[in-house]
Amino acid sequence: MKKVNVALVGATGMVGRTFLKVLQERQFPIENLYLFSSAKSAGSHVTFNGKDYIVEELKEDVFNNRDIQIALFSAGGEISKKYAPIAASNGIIVVDNSSYWRMDPDVPLVVPEVNPEAVKNHNGIIANPNCSTIQAMVPLKPLHDKYKIKRIVYSTYQAVSGSGVKGVKDLEGGVLGDPNNFYPHPIAFNCLPHIDVFTDNGYTKEEMKMVNETMKIFNDYELKVTATTVRVPVKNCHSESINIEFEEAFDLSHLVDALESMPGIVVVDEPSNNEYPTAIDCTGKDEVYVGRIRRDFSVDNGINIWVVADNIRKGAATNAVQIAELLLSYDLV
Repeated sequence: MKKVNVALVGATGMVGRTFLKVLQERQFPIENLYLFSSAKSAGSHVTFNGKDYIVEELKEDVFNNRDIQIALFSAGGEISKKYAPIAASNGIIVVDNSSYWRMDPDVPLVVPEVNPEAVKNHNGIIANPNCSTIQAMVPLKPLHDKYKIKRIVYSTYQAVSGSGVKGVKDLEGGVLGDPNNFYPHPIAFNCLPHIDVFTDNGYTKEEMKMVNETMKIFNDYELKVTATTVRVPVKNCHSESINIEFEEAFDLSHLVDALESMPGIVVVDEPSNNEYPTAIDCTGKDEVYVGRIRRDFSVDNGINIWVVADNIRKGAATNAVQIAELLLSYDLV
């Protein structure tokens, strides 16, 4: 695999630091690395692959006259809105982790195990889906291919790391009895059915992200999808209960085989031995873990699965790096 020049925007944030870790672990072929952040973090030092880098302030001209092929963005929607087109205009392919470009019809929304070919249709920007959507798509893909999904009901149990450092601090402080500073209610010893802002239809933006992104990734806008997303007092890893209704009948053992054959999935499903995926066990892993696989007897052709993944890794950094790897494998850079 040829070496490329890579920029990382948001290098000092929680996801940005994980980007660097994943790039190093996966031995992504980097020739030159450029790190950018806000003025507040500019000037800080970062070590990558044994080399010291100084983080630069992100400005409109930082991409000029630099032979950068790929830029990984993880600095929020407003930064991506402004700077991703600037990078793209300089011939750089942007892989954006914010929500800003996800539903743009001209921007591919990609989970590499699910719709890898979509990267070929980029116009300089590729969107990384929402963390909770990414981990759901990986097990849903082989099931949709085999049995044709009719309806999906998502119920998520999402870790505070999905809110960044402020969310983690609210949990850690709350356990010690400190008042919450970020969430609208205490998160310690509590569950909040409220992720992102509420919309006019009564759903939160997080819930609508899962609904809309699922349909876009599958390119199936007839699919029936609903969601309830909940913030729980867990530091890392999102857990999801997914109820699925199929158009076609299925044999349960064959369905499990389809999941086990899917790249990126680890099936942990021995309830008699108390074996099922948990957030603690999945932290630091890149795979999506699936368990509690059982029929839903309340409908024809229904099933329940329990899906757990590291939201900072597979739900953000790893998925984006995998997209960058696709760009190289398809010789698009």
